[in-house]
Amino acid sequence: MVGGGGETQIDNGGGGGGGIQIQERRRLPLPDFLQSVNLKYVKLGYHYLMTHLLTLCLIPLIFISLIEASQMNPEDVHQLWVHLQYNLVSVITCSAVLVFGSTVYIMTRPRPIYLVDYSCYRPPEHLQVKYQQFMEHSRLTGDFDESSLEFQRKILERAGLGEETYLPEAMHSIPPKPSMAAAREEAEQVMFGALDSLFKNTGIKPKDIGVLVVNCSLFNPTPSLSAMIVNKYKLRGNIRSFNLGGMGCSAGVIAIDLARDMLQVHRNTYAVVVSTENITQNWYFGNKKSMLIPNCLFRMGCSAVLLSNKSVDKRRAKYKLVHVVRTHRGSDGKAFNCVYQEQDDAGKVGVSLSKDLMAIAGGALKTNITTLGPLVLPISEQLLFFSTLVMKKLFNDKVKPYIPDFKLAFDHFCIHAGGRAVIDELEKNLQLLPLHVEASRMTLHRFGNTSSSSIWYELAYIEAKGRMRKGNRVWQIAFGSGFKCNSAVWEALRNVKQSPKGPWEDCVDRQKD
Repeated sequence: MVGGGGETQIDNGGGGGGGIQIQERRRLPLPDFLQSVNLKYVKLGYHYLMTHLLTLCLIPLIFISLIEASQMNPEDVHQLWVHLQYNLVSVITCSAVLVFGSTVYIMTRPRPIYLVDYSCYRPPEHLQVKYQQFMEHSRLTGDFDESSLEFQRKILERAGLGEETYLPEAMHSIPPKPSMAAAREEAEQVMFGALDSLFKNTGIKPKDIGVLVVNCSLFNPTPSLSAMIVNKYKLRGNIRSFNLGGMGCSAGVIAIDLARDMLQVHRNTYAVVVSTENITQNWYFGNKKSMLIPNCLFRMGCSAVLLSNKSVDKRRAKYKLVHVVRTHRGSDGKAFNCVYQEQDDAGKVGVSLSKDLMAIAGGALKTNITTLGPLVLPISEQLLFFSTLVMKKLFNDKVKPYIPDFKLAFDHFCIHAGGRAVIDELEKNLQLLPLHVEASRMTLHRFGNTSSSSIWYELAYIEAKGRMRKGNRVWQIAFGSGFKCNSAVWEALRNVKQSPKGPWEDCVDRQKD
């Protein structure tokens, strides 16, 4: 008798009692194989298969060739040698072509660029700005009306900044005392602080530096910031120095790209890249809402990076530069104006942020990763992306484009800490895990938006956590006015630990308040 998903069996006992025994046997349901299959591992298996497809195809050919070679007798080898002797001209020609081609390849291939070390400046504790202190100082200046004060309060609550970010000395005064002299003092403090640490940790002498690139978007005095560094450290007279201005928060990657190009030309030398932003002379004291946002986000910071094209430095370097991809959307009017320095109606200078900023940043990111993807993504992801693109174009416009899984290409992500909204959007659009954006969130919380240097504070966080292993790939991505989206890809040459006196030395394990 069967019913209700089970089976009941009636047995007339053959024994003395003649009793009836009833045994019920439950029928176990078949497993749901669709639910039991972990699609994550299916995708990883497909990725592994496509990545090693060429190797897997070559293995049978190599095996067959070895079998054929093992069956050759001395007479076959002799016949092969005689054949080569009668075709001596062909052999010499092929050898000459091979040697010439190899020489041309070796001489013209790009030189590897190594990141020996870098440092991030950490200001003294007395320059920390608490939330209540920020609001109280803003009120006491008398420059902001109640509506502007309330707007700044809401921005601070949502921005993701903590209680330990830093502002320069001039902004701690009541009223603030921005001046050219104070701005120079801030620039010297952060740049020299980062460089002193870099030279100490690497043992490099300033005279050994052949290329110097400094980027600071909003403060460009004469003599330049690069000239200030040359004067301070007595760098050599034939140094190739560059000062990049007005290029926004993505200028750090641009500076790396420029230094790389210089190291391709000038042999056996070092390049130093200094990335910073100046707060003192760029604080906004008006009441235009779109120009108040930078006051709430930007904080003090600076990074100094030592690059080398010397082969001997590979043994001690932390990373090798793999790719730099730059995207510029300045030809589009909305993109050009979305981050714009101007005067408000009262004649006060500030940087205005457009409400379309996130949409424009998303478009720039899409263009950038379209170029970067073929360089870094495994063939498995490229095939999936291409197939969905063909289906969309030829068969059905409603087919959703496949979003490549950049987690298969990169182990770590350093997303410019421009604000909580920026990090949230990239986490969502790139389908990242909370662990992948942890460095960006913690950098924003601990140091604020330090502009072009933020991606180096994030890399320092990953190192301080002990997560950087040999062979790991890092994607640094930054956005800047213009509008620009720039990416740099690095590969770890060893298990990387944080450098002495790093910015996270005593606070990396602290939880957010």
